[in-house]
Amino acid sequence: MGTHGFRVGTNPCRLRLALPGLRWLLALGLLLGLQVTRSAAFYLPGLAPVNFCEEARETATCKSSVALFVNRLDSAESVLPYEYNTFDFCQDSEKRNPSENLGQILFGERITSSPYKFSFNKTETCKKVCVKSYDSENDDHKRKLAFLKKGIQLNYQHHWIIDNMPVIWCHIIEDGKYCTPGFPIGCFITKNGIAKDACAIRPEFNKSNTFYLFNHVDIIITYHKKSERNWGIARLVAARLDPQSYKHSDENHLTCSGPPMEIAREHTENLSVTYTYSVRFEENKSIKWASRWDYILESMPHTNIQWFSIMNSFVIVLFLSGMVAMILLRTLHKDIIRYNQASFSEEIQEDFGWKLVHGDVFRPPRNRMLLSAFLGQGIQVLIMTFITLFLACFGFLSPANRGALMTCAVVLWVLLGTPAGYVSARMYKTLKGVNWKSNFLLTALLCPSVVFVDFFFINLILWVEGSSAAISFGTLIGILAMWFGISVPLTFLGAYLGSKKKQFRCPVHTNQIPRHIPQQSFFTKPLFGIIIGGVLPFGCIFIQLFFILNSIWSHQMYFMFGFLFLVFIILLITCSEATVLLCYFHLCAEDYHWWWRAFFTSGFTAVYLFIYAVHYFFTKLQITGIASGILYFGYTMVMVLIFFLFTGTIGFFSCFWFITKIYSVVKVD
Repeated sequence: MGTHGFRVGTNPCRLRLALPGLRWLLALGLLLGLQVTRSAAFYLPGLAPVNFCEEARETATCKSSVALFVNRLDSAESVLPYEYNTFDFCQDSEKRNPSENLGQILFGERITSSPYKFSFNKTETCKKVCVKSYDSENDDHKRKLAFLKKGIQLNYQHHWIIDNMPVIWCHIIEDGKYCTPGFPIGCFITKNGIAKDACAIRPEFNKSNTFYLFNHVDIIITYHKKSERNWGIARLVAARLDPQSYKHSDENHLTCSGPPMEIAREHTENLSVTYTYSVRFEENKSIKWASRWDYILESMPHTNIQWFSIMNSFVIVLFLSGMVAMILLRTLHKDIIRYNQASFSEEIQEDFGWKLVHGDVFRPPRNRMLLSAFLGQGIQVLIMTFITLFLACFGFLSPANRGALMTCAVVLWVLLGTPAGYVSARMYKTLKGVNWKSNFLLTALLCPSVVFVDFFFINLILWVEGSSAAISFGTLIGILAMWFGISVPLTFLGAYLGSKKKQFRCPVHTNQIPRHIPQQSFFTKPLFGIIIGGVLPFGCIFIQLFFILNSIWSHQMYFMFGFLFLVFIILLITCSEATVLLCYFHLCAEDYHWWWRAFFTSGFTAVYLFIYAVHYFFTKLQITGIASGILYFGYTMVMVLIFFLFTGTIGFFSCFWFITKIYSVVKVD
């Protein structure tokens, strides 16, 4: 989440053109990278600034009230998010829920109004919000207090929003200043006196086996005056807070000072918690409204490390890709010249190398219908990913427009059923298939069914756990309606058009009797090639993968879509090159079973993705509980399936294009 066709055609006789192409790609990368820093330099579609002024100057176009909205609470130690109202916090008497898009619903975001009300440019000090009392004899009160303790122990984080901006919390740690778009409910000191989470930076929290609740917040809202002519009219450009813990002894005389709000682990007495806040406004003349998200991006951890790592990976991958392309094209160019010269030589009586299998290279593979369905779904996911990343790269799917990224991806997937059906049907016809209707059903239902069943069981777990990420029955019906009412008919339309088209014309004829494949060495066996084929593509994405997983599971903002789009382009190139290179080696070894092997070679990158996700789970996350573990791997399997489909499709069509080209330029008797 964040603010922000390349086609490689190379003539074997003109290898010098490859290097300028790589320079052009490098220039594109620098341009997209710079786009990140300029992402907020223009107003995003659908987002307009809100004018604020003091209460005495309020008009229809200038508001004086500043509303604070609250989002779901989440934790790095649990995959289960919860609504704000699930915890026993202060509630808004006039509860308002802004309309949510499909992406927000699927992500489990639940934004609602809060009882924290401010008046623009009016300072408030230690203002009471509400008082929560817990009777030790009341079972409902004990349950609420136990759930609050559980939230503190699992380090659940508040996420507050002012004027569509996340309110960030900055604190000092050993490495320097660290800012997050959320702040904890509280913190916990273990029996052994070990300070957990936020207690580690609060020396006054030192009582063992005790919970400390943050029941007070100091909020600082920064604004920028619109212009000298419009005196008094301002726009909000930043919002920060600092959570505090105070044990208010007298709710009618609040001082917001003194000892912290302690809750013993084995609490047996009646308890009263008073929630308060302080707010003040500051003017900042340097921050413009159009660039107000910059302070959030600049304060995020590891930003400088990410820039260096991405550029380093980018240069390495470009170098490797260039070397692979040059070696392949030079060797292939020599082969083509040698084969064409050999056809005029009386001394050479028989073919050799990859030309030997020209009569079998286009022989249809086994399970042709399944392969065609995978290719159709892969094209659908590939186009969806490309368009989504392209729009995100240029700021149209910014974090200010919450849920837009997921909404865009789902809508695109639904509308791209036609190319999926077309590609699947035409490839199935090329592979001598005749049951195009069965092929259409497999394309339209197979992979979406796997994803839907996975999400259905995930949703059951979320529903049992009472999580805000649980999707309602009505939403599930709506998703099914989009699938069967829009996507399936469009897939049928594409399949019908594809079945009426002529099959791809193969440059050579297929022999009636299959050629015997000689004994293969260990290095030319399919399994070895498939395992090796995914290494290079994975090498170009694993750095970005770390930050993407951080944004999903560690609840950090992801905003480097410029570089992500570039890495996506590099992934397409490396998948193509690795698959074509290994396909060439196997053809030289007289093994013509390339159809499935081409798909699995680049698709095996998804296996490395899964292995990395497992490594990330055990080494980077602190997730506890069986339900959270099941949810993590449930979501991961969906990511792996989607990645497998589009990387396998890239490798297959690259190999198909390569084989068609090389057998069309050699002379075959």
